[in-house]
Amino acid sequence: MLLSKAWETYESDKRIEGFSPQTLTAYKLQSTLLIRYFKDVKIDAISTVQLKEYLANSSETLKPSSLSHRIRFMKSFFRWSHEEGHVSKNPAVKIKEPKAGKRIPKFLTEIEIEYLREACTSPLEKALFEFMFSTGCRIGEIVTLQRSRINWSNRSAIVRGKGDKEREVYFNIRCEIWLKRYLEQRQDGDTAIFVTERYPHQMSIAQMRYIIKRISKRSGINKTIHPHQLRHSYATHMLNNGAPLEVIQSLLGHEKSETTRIYAQLSGSLRQELYRKYF
Repeated sequence: MLLSKAWETYESDKRIEGFSPQTLTAYKLQSTLLIRYFKDVKIDAISTVQLKEYLANSSETLKPSSLSHRIRFMKSFFRWSHEEGHVSKNPAVKIKEPKAGKRIPKFLTEIEIEYLREACTSPLEKALFEFMFSTGCRIGEIVTLQRSRINWSNRSAIVRGKGDKEREVYFNIRCEIWLKRYLEQRQDGDTAIFVTERYPHQMSIAQMRYIIKRISKRSGINKTIHPHQLRHSYATHMLNNGAPLEVIQSLLGHEKSETTRIYAQLSGSLRQELYRKYF
């Protein structure tokens, strides 16, 4: 089977399995780069040595995190190829991801959150900002959220996260107020919780990022703000207020506790209080 045909079949299978559109888009780019390097050869013609040479060439220009992403795609793609019988031996099975230093997630201080909050000028901006910050949702989870998934009685929503897994998230009173004001002033019948300002239809991730960037510029904060920082800030806020890591893990939808545990390294007010208490 040719690489291009293998990719098409792999993509179809993974879409059925519930891979997110974002993951498949990222993997499609990796498959394009793989085919560009090896040409559209038969998949069983590629060896482990050749894959390592391909990665060695990539390592000169890619950050460790980007290289790890490339390897994760290759391992997934060739594991699937082996399981489906397209290759007799998985050439990527012994390839390991580079060791990357753990980075503390970038978060916003309470005063920066207030500056952003103050910079929101429309019900849409206020509702979107408050929902992002008070739920800690990934941007992809908010984009696909439907009005019917909101439970106003307990200020919660059911979102669909990574691996097509559903979880319940919660929002505060401030978010409820602005979300209701935003929805009440809308005159469209779209089922999405957030829609485009012109010709209303479900927002794309790029459009949602643009709105946060617009708020950021208006706020006067001298740093680039992106939606995932609001998620990090949510986790930091929870941690600083004494929330156990397992609770934060559940609310964020992290599958592994190690992903959440990195927040314990944050130099927030909780760490200062514990230092003063015990030293």
